[in-house]
Amino acid sequence: MARLKQTYEQNGFFGIGIVNNVDEINIGTLWRSAYILGASFIFTVDKKYKKQTTDVTNAWQKIPLYHYDTIEELKENLPYDTPLVAVELEEDAVELADFKHPDRAVYLLGNERSGLSKQILSQCHKVVKLPGSYSLNVSVAGSILMYDRSAKLGK
Repeated sequence: MARLKQTYEQNGFFGIGIVNNVDEINIGTLWRSAYILGASFIFTVDKKYKKQTTDVTNAWQKIPLYHYDTIEELKENLPYDTPLVAVELEEDAVELADFKHPDRAVYLLGNERSGLSKQILSQCHKVVKLPGSYSLNVSVAGSILMYDRSAKLGK
């Protein structure tokens, strides 16, 4: 019996989320950007989300939001063979301009005040940093990252 090899218009997927979000408006804005830029899902770790007016596209009807109480719970639920990619201003992180996005990825953002802890960074498969010397708003950082992914992967 021959194996059927199917081809798909798009291979891969990605999700994006925030650890310990400070301002709930960031989730609505990130959700809208995620929907527009092709994310399969978004998530929160530690703090839950309440519906906000910043989600003017009603992205909640189009892509799911998952919540995890801890980073360990997130890691237990990562899709098969999908790297966890941290976005953080770390000295040894890969510059976004030089970063090759995996076909499948889960991107992890920290909040503007404290970012991602060393403990969380050590659990990620890759760390990428955006240009600049100061932290951006988390939903802006996520939007830039997703745009870069879209531009580089041609999706």
